[in-house]
Amino acid sequence: MKLLKLVPDNTNVDFMGIRNIALILSVLVTIAALVLVGMRGLNLGVDFVGGQMVRTTFAQPVDVEQLRGRIGSLGLGEASIQEFGGPTSFQIRLPKPEGGEASANAAASRVRQLLAQQYPGSRVDSVETVSGRVSEELGRDGLLALVLAMLGVALYIWLRFEWQFGVGALATLFHDVSLLLGFFALTQWQVDLNIVAAFLAVVGYSLNDTVVIYDRIRENLRKYRKMAMVPLLNLSLNETLSRTIVTSGSILLALGMLLLFGPDVIFGLTFAIFLGTVIGTYSSIYISAPILVWLGVKPDSFVRAEEASAAPVKRSDGAVV
Repeated sequence: MKLLKLVPDNTNVDFMGIRNIALILSVLVTIAALVLVGMRGLNLGVDFVGGQMVRTTFAQPVDVEQLRGRIGSLGLGEASIQEFGGPTSFQIRLPKPEGGEASANAAASRVRQLLAQQYPGSRVDSVETVSGRVSEELGRDGLLALVLAMLGVALYIWLRFEWQFGVGALATLFHDVSLLLGFFALTQWQVDLNIVAAFLAVVGYSLNDTVVIYDRIRENLRKYRKMAMVPLLNLSLNETLSRTIVTSGSILLALGMLLLFGPDVIFGLTFAIFLGTVIGTYSSIYISAPILVWLGVKPDSFVRAEEASAAPVKRSDGAVV
């Protein structure tokens, strides 16, 4: 009985044939994503800006503007109301309350009373309160974790391979993170600590895929020293294509089930990882590999040190060792 193969052994896809088109597309989309982030900003949750977040479910669909007006009549500050997982579920974000925990509890109680009176059958699912000081620390630590993860990835690949590979990995991660940030700026979905966890998961997946491809490229650089660089990259990508399809496909399948049947509270986290997996799979092929050509890597770029260490040495008695 023959084993099922998703990718035949003689597969020879010309990935590098459209590398310049992919580069232009990637650069344009990355720039557009960064412009979106700069112009629209991110919809930061209470984890990063402080305040109160009240998640509530109504018995029937409600008018958002009417709900905003009624919440505003409480005098708690301007309320930001966003649909959360369905037409009857909303999250109400209020500014940081003055006066500490007692004021926060009082504000939450007033919101509960208003919802119970104005919207019979509604329920408050959760109330989260984050102080300004804590939110600043969370924002700083989240950004620091993301930057250190990317730098650590680049350093690891630099030490394991060569500096060109480290630059390629860092460019790939920058591309992936920029596109995710652009997506959240476009949709204005809330960015909280769960989304930071999703970004770190995407960085880890992109690193894993990139390292596998780079490892095969390094092996082929040693094996085929007279092969041109572009065909060598095509060969390496085709040799790892089966692994890429199986890994990405299994992750996307699991995440797809969570998107369809999972709880609303992790929808943003799940979708961020799903989108990041798609972007990471693309970038590992069309950013990580082609950038080696643009950085001047050739089949004989890393041969000298190996040949020097392996060169035969002739002793004074004429013997070769």
